[in-house]
Amino acid sequence: MKIISVFLFTMFLVACNKVTTKVPESLSMSKETLMDKIKGGWAGQTIGVVFGAPTEFKFQGTTIQDYQPIPWSENYVKYWWDKKPGLFDDIYNDLTFVQTFEEAGLDCPVDTLANRFAWAEYHLAHANQAARYNIRNGIMPPASGHWLNNPHADDLDFQIEADFIGLMSPGMINQAMEIAGKVGHIMNSGDGFYGGAFVSALYSNAFLSKDIPYVVDQSLAVIPAESQFYQCIADVIRWHKQYPGDWEQCWFELHKKWNKDVGCPKGVFLSFNIDAKINAAYIALALLYGEGDFSKSLDIATRCGQDSDCNPGSVGGVLGVMYGYSNIPEFWLKPLQEIENLNFEGTTVSLQKAYELSNKHALALIEKNGGLISAEEIEIKTQQPIVLPLEQNFENTIPVFRERKDCFVTDNYTFDFNGNGFVVYGNLVSTKSITPDYIHRVSIRHIGSEVFGLAELTDEYVAELEIWIDGKLDQTVKMPMKNTSRRLEPAWKYQLPEGKHQVTLKWLNRDKNYLIRINDIIYYSENPASHQFYHN
Repeated sequence: MKIISVFLFTMFLVACNKVTTKVPESLSMSKETLMDKIKGGWAGQTIGVVFGAPTEFKFQGTTIQDYQPIPWSENYVKYWWDKKPGLFDDIYNDLTFVQTFEEAGLDCPVDTLANRFAWAEYHLAHANQAARYNIRNGIMPPASGHWLNNPHADDLDFQIEADFIGLMSPGMINQAMEIAGKVGHIMNSGDGFYGGAFVSALYSNAFLSKDIPYVVDQSLAVIPAESQFYQCIADVIRWHKQYPGDWEQCWFELHKKWNKDVGCPKGVFLSFNIDAKINAAYIALALLYGEGDFSKSLDIATRCGQDSDCNPGSVGGVLGVMYGYSNIPEFWLKPLQEIENLNFEGTTVSLQKAYELSNKHALALIEKNGGLISAEEIEIKTQQPIVLPLEQNFENTIPVFRERKDCFVTDNYTFDFNGNGFVVYGNLVSTKSITPDYIHRVSIRHIGSEVFGLAELTDEYVAELEIWIDGKLDQTVKMPMKNTSRRLEPAWKYQLPEGKHQVTLKWLNRDKNYLIRINDIIYYSENPASHQFYHN
């Protein structure tokens, strides 16, 4: 496979002499242009996801330096399509909702969307999987995405699958926010929800203007200024003005102030960070510094690191809407066209079908919101942004210590802590598939971790646990072995009275073929100053 530095790629478009103008009350375009922009959004997103595939989570807390090339070539999209179908989770999650709106109607209830999402049989992780578990166990939206029920509520899951919302709401930002409110609270809340709302708004506003600073500003306008999400993106806008020619200086300032994760059990106190704020900040940074150049913008978004496929996916999709499918250079587009008619994992929808469905939904919503549609032309009634309600996660819940346990539970497990909350980071694992051949093929370092835990994809065993806090039964939980039904964390609890607590996990239906692995326990407090020295 030919490896080429991205800076040698064909230029998409360099925005110059931009003048920010007030968007008129309506916007007219041809039906052909609308379809071209919608196709550009889907195509740009998919291109960005594949472009970032080889670097995803390999650069945590650091940029990808210029001397390291990022590959792109003919047949590259098909290569990843065959190699790693789960890479396209950004797309197939979007498409689950697109398909549900098509089959159940654009006004379908939240529960319909939630159930279609939860019972899809493709791989999910983080906030998505936590919400899927909640819904399968009777906890419906918005509780399924609320941080008290979902430790991953500030993760970027909704952010990476909100693209379709802006595509079906061209220039109608409040319509986009109405849909975002329904979909986003299935799996997220607080800043995690705002991440998806912001991306939805970027797509919606990209139909209206090619002025990137305007589109970013206008999209942030729906986010409450009191929220940390707003403040983080506003900082990027400010630093872009302060350091207009140096995206890495902006990245450095961003990390000094915002590179922290208080929720995601995989990231707290570690370098892994899929917090929605900072990853959305990478999107805004790449758009601003990329200046409308497709290649440059994807390159910057990817080189910011962390979730470096999803972030360039959103950047590519926004620019794809701005300039249209027909203006994406063949260098980028030709590899994509090999898979345009193939259905994504867990769906019966291809990109070609997605183009048609999103166009159909956009036309219906344009008409619903007072727009006019003729044989060849459409007129969109644009909308002034209305600020979303304020919601913030993990208030008075500050991580103070991460204790490495690296042990297996075979019966009961007890620990003590001082604070107001905890998360047990671990998973149910099967010993049945661990054979001498397996051990030979898989590094011993991975045994008992994610490779071990996902070894049984169809196993029907469900571990049942009681969680006792301070001598009282707090909850009974189920831990299915089956991948799509799994519970990500065995136990957590927030907003306990500040002080000393004892937690016991009791395994009710122990089976010798399974173990519960505890990797770490993360402790929280409303008063971190009192935890300079930790004693368990």
